Amino acid sequence: MIASQEAGEIMDIHTLIDKLEDLASQGRSVPLTRNVIVDEDRLLDIIDQMRVSIPDEINRGKQILAQRDRILAQASEEQARTIEIANEKKEQLISASEITIDAKKRADQIVSQAMTEAEMIKREADKYTLEKLRQLEAEMELALNQVRNGIHHIQRDQGGDD
Repeated sequence: MIASQEAGEIMDIHTLIDKLEDLASQGRSVPLTRNVIVDEDRLLDIIDQMRVSIPDEINRGKQILAQRDRILAQASEEQARTIEIANEKKEQLISASEITIDAKKRADQIVSQAMTEAEMIKREADKYTLEKLRQLEAEMELALNQVRNGIHHIQRDQGGDD
């Protein structure tokens, strides 16, 4: 097992890509070729660390989606509670004989406002989730590009051999 993982740390994918590039640049050149000799154990160690780190990035995305679901569920519960309270208030106001018409109007306004607020909360939750997912997408694209560049760099240094 990797020493840094034993300590409970999982390295950032960017750090691992930097280590991979360092390993390639520190490798010994094979005379008359573009190939380099690298420490296989170090290379495999870095690859293992990448395998651990990438699922963590994916888990972050799952956490964001779970957070969105919790926010939407909470907003839905709040909406239902607010509508229920508004309807109760509406019934109380309607039952008062001297202000029946005004009470109904006010109750309808409260229900309408509650529904508007609930819709706004849902839109904000969706907006927040979309923003976080776009950020995660950008980070994942950057990480993927760096991995591809690292692979390309090593392949180029090896003369294009796979």
